[in-house]
Amino acid sequence: MDLPIIKAGGGLVWNEHEELLMIYRRNKWDLPKGKLDDGETIEQCALREVKEETGLKEVTLGKFVGITQHQYFDKFLKMEVIKESNWFSMKALSNEKLAPQLEEDITEIRWVVKKDILSLLEDSFPAIQTIVNPYL
Repeated sequence: MDLPIIKAGGGLVWNEHEELLMIYRRNKWDLPKGKLDDGETIEQCALREVKEETGLKEVTLGKFVGITQHQYFDKFLKMEVIKESNWFSMKALSNEKLAPQLEEDITEIRWVVKKDILSLLEDSFPAIQTIVNPYL
């Protein structure tokens, strides 16, 4: 049986110090991303989700960097689905106030220097490791 595909957009958000913005959700380090809403482009989705999940106000969309897929149980659809995440490079300033979206179970947000990213990726999902590793 083919599983339904849920389209999503997300960002590898870098600041002026070349630090990557990472979020901590459900006991894993992750990147901000979320489901595509009706009527929006994947680029609009990626920017909206990054802003909603991190509290950032000024985020600049950069180039498309890739697509990852992972399977999970969708509690709203009550079934297994494939989330297909479209990733974009983004820029934001480190002095903006960060605010984790608690209703999405995000408990921490951190700007991470490149030398520390690898250790956080050890406690992450394979799809996140795949999309971040080329930048290390």
